[in-house]
Amino acid sequence: MTATTQAPRADVYDVAVIGGGIVGAAIARELSGYELTVALVEARDDVGDGTSKANTAILHTGFDAKPGTLESRLVARGYHLLSAYAKATGIPVEHTGALLVAWNREELDALPGLKEKAEANGYEHCRIVDAGEVYRALPDLGDGALGGLAVPDESIICTWTTNLALATDARQRGTDILLQHAVTGIQDNDDHTALNTTAGDIRARWVVNAAGLGADHIDRLFGHDRFTVTPRRGELFVFDKLARPLVDKIVLPVPTSRGKGVLISPTIYGNVMLGPTAEDLTDRTDTATSEEGYDFLLSKGERLMPRLLAEEVTASYAGLRAAIDRGDYLIEATPQQRYLLVGGIRSTGLTAGIAIAEHVRTLLEDAGLTLRTRSRLPDPPRMPNIGEAAGRPYQDADLIAQDPAYGTIACFCERVTEGEIRDACHATIPARSLEGLRRRTRAMNGRCQGFFCGAAVDALRNQHHAHDGCGQA
Repeated sequence: MTATTQAPRADVYDVAVIGGGIVGAAIARELSGYELTVALVEARDDVGDGTSKANTAILHTGFDAKPGTLESRLVARGYHLLSAYAKATGIPVEHTGALLVAWNREELDALPGLKEKAEANGYEHCRIVDAGEVYRALPDLGDGALGGLAVPDESIICTWTTNLALATDARQRGTDILLQHAVTGIQDNDDHTALNTTAGDIRARWVVNAAGLGADHIDRLFGHDRFTVTPRRGELFVFDKLARPLVDKIVLPVPTSRGKGVLISPTIYGNVMLGPTAEDLTDRTDTATSEEGYDFLLSKGERLMPRLLAEEVTASYAGLRAAIDRGDYLIEATPQQRYLLVGGIRSTGLTAGIAIAEHVRTLLEDAGLTLRTRSRLPDPPRMPNIGEAAGRPYQDADLIAQDPAYGTIACFCERVTEGEIRDACHATIPARSLEGLRRRTRAMNGRCQGFFCGAAVDALRNQHHAHDGCGQA
């Protein structure tokens, strides 16, 4: 069963969810647990190809959220939900812990308030530490740290696998995933809304807008003017795996009103990440890196951990966050239009996604959507492991004995096998491009960035194209 349908299979869906990122996929998964027909409508050629693919991939406790906000409540709830879901599905997670480092007196004086904020959010495990303990935990940190706040339950997670797991789960529960259906207009009818898309109309009784960077545009199509999305570009450096011994936990700055600032973090793939920047743009498609961003990150890295800058940079990339002019998530139902907005979901949406979906389901039911629990649901999908902390196919002698394709390396930097490429091309939601393969397998994600393996990986993709849509986007 493939993920996409060239045309909607239902004449009128009960619910259409716009946006195939983590939040949209989580909402589709949640709603398809009920006796509803659900469509997940995505403008791009793959799920998770927008904001969700390029965040900092941290599973947040919510310790530093503003107490009393919807965001603080949903992040705290989402941390536990996603932690359990990751265990059930095999989403890679490493419980590294985090250390928030104070570099001046003002930041040091702010630590007790941050600890109190964490406790107000229901997180009681933060601990203020002195400079000696900071350097015992992070001996390669730059000079001048005065103290820190330990947050033992912060973790790193694979954002790519999270998005894919939720969308796969939704698909297996019956959701139609309609890719390359960019919404261009709406027509309100008595008993349904027609979404005009680039691939034809989709009719639904209820519409959920989880369109991320485009959520304000969709909201205006429904006649509202509640908010404006400002694309905030975050640039990052990814250092080679040889840098990993320098950083075994997340190194956080003291947050400011502009955001959480530049961090250093290990990644689930065995690298080390430095970033992000925070630059407000007008172009919602501008994910190019910049000379200014590089200079900024280099200056920050020189202060935070000079030894890190001596390591090789494997890649640099930029992601866009959907910043809005409000200090909280904007999740509101408009019952008379059978419409619900999910806007302003920042990078914490990775952690909060499943909890946001629960909240959306409650709001929809309160607004009049009839929900009847399905008597039987398929088990959650078991996702391929692409993290470094657990075994990979190339290390599994028994698996290779059963299927030699798992012993044939296609991408040597990341040790991705031909079997994994094949599986990604025949999955419930198959890879449709080289970038889709990268997110599902790590192929071309290593030191050579596809220079040596790109042609071979592309040949494997084309070999499987005829079977499950793993070809040109």
